[in-house]
Amino acid sequence: MNRRKILIALSVAAGALSVVQPTPAQPLPNGREDLKFSFAPLVKRVSPAVVNIYAASTVRVQRRLPFPFPGLPEGGTRVQNSLGSGVLVKSDGLIVTNAHVVKGADEIRIVLADRREFDAKAIAQDERYDLALLRIDGNGEIFPYLELRDSDSVEVGDVVMAIGNPFGLNQTVTTGIISAVARSAGGVHDSSFFLQTDAAINPGNSGGALVSLDGRLIGINTAIYSQTGGSVGIGFATPSNIVERMIKAGESGGRIIRPWLGISMQAVTPDLAAGLNLPRPVGLVVKDVFANGPGERAGIKRNDVIVALRDQPIEDEAGLRFRLATVNVGDTVPIKVIRAGKELTLDVPLAAPPEDPPRDRSVLDGHQPLSGATVVNLSPAVAEELGLTEWKPGVGVIEVQADSYAGRFLRPGDMVIAINGKEVKTVADLKKRVAQGVSSMSVGRQGMVSTIQFR
Repeated sequence: MNRRKILIALSVAAGALSVVQPTPAQPLPNGREDLKFSFAPLVKRVSPAVVNIYAASTVRVQRRLPFPFPGLPEGGTRVQNSLGSGVLVKSDGLIVTNAHVVKGADEIRIVLADRREFDAKAIAQDERYDLALLRIDGNGEIFPYLELRDSDSVEVGDVVMAIGNPFGLNQTVTTGIISAVARSAGGVHDSSFFLQTDAAINPGNSGGALVSLDGRLIGINTAIYSQTGGSVGIGFATPSNIVERMIKAGESGGRIIRPWLGISMQAVTPDLAAGLNLPRPVGLVVKDVFANGPGERAGIKRNDVIVALRDQPIEDEAGLRFRLATVNVGDTVPIKVIRAGKELTLDVPLAAPPEDPPRDRSVLDGHQPLSGATVVNLSPAVAEELGLTEWKPGVGVIEVQADSYAGRFLRPGDMVIAINGKEVKTVADLKKRVAQGVSSMSVGRQGMVSTIQFR
């Protein structure tokens, strides 16, 4: 008896004969029909609404000569061209793109997918969100456009398509998935809140479309993370919910106004979470509630932990700024808080940030370190304009003249905390301290305070 028969006989004798069936292999395609899977129908439907943008601006150049030549000008101008993408979002020729694509442009030329060309004008720009609206002079023509989809409906793993004009290669299509739906990427723009995708995005894709498989716009391709300048599979798109706010505000001649809650907050750290008996460090803990503000009227209290707005989770300050930017002043929204271990939902009436105190805008000059800086009294309205995450009384820097003395130390968004070790609360305080001479200056920037000594 051979070995195989002996093994079978032993199994039968034990009353435990079993036959292990092999796992069926993945069936091979039987023909071309089994291989037929294509994005071509989607591309044909959405690509006509994605445009190429050529922007030209005139910039001054300074010619530095080793010694003067009589009659030879020391400066001049040159035309600077930029290339980007845009998306038609209305049939009347309204286009959304990135603000950096058309910043300072004197002429804007639009090239459609069918190679027709049109002049366009910028009707609104918001550099805080790096978005701009353009209008084609189409003489009444009806243009193809993309509908917007609620970006909150997008999930990690959804298949998406990016269309744009990278490196001037018109109508380039790439696909990938959504890698994150609430990615904070500081330094890109004020919202710092993006859809992240691994669909290839390269220079020239800025302002192009990120679309879902139903052919609707879910984001405007804005930035990439790269150490080489090319795509490494980490791209960021401004969510369509922000784009929608930009369209509504820009067409009415305004800009996106982020509502004011009338509270100050800080991120929940592991230590704070333990002290507040939270299961994990998430959300924002309320430090102060301003009198007569929206938060006080809604019943928000100190040490409440904000964890959601309109049922959307709030993980950090960037998340709250984004969620507030997608709602309107005058709306009443449900905000979920944890108070003493219990979860509560409070209806908060959203208000515009007030300009109190008045800004008292002043340009500083003279022989002193702040010469060339434009300063204002900080208020909730000014803090919102500057994109500050938190407001408190003080003096903010809103402009710094190029090549000024202040430009060595200050930049827009800074807070002047103290002069010569004495606290500065208003522009009037600042002027008084500067007039007495400046030996040191304390400056607040992105939550950090540094002190500069002068001799």
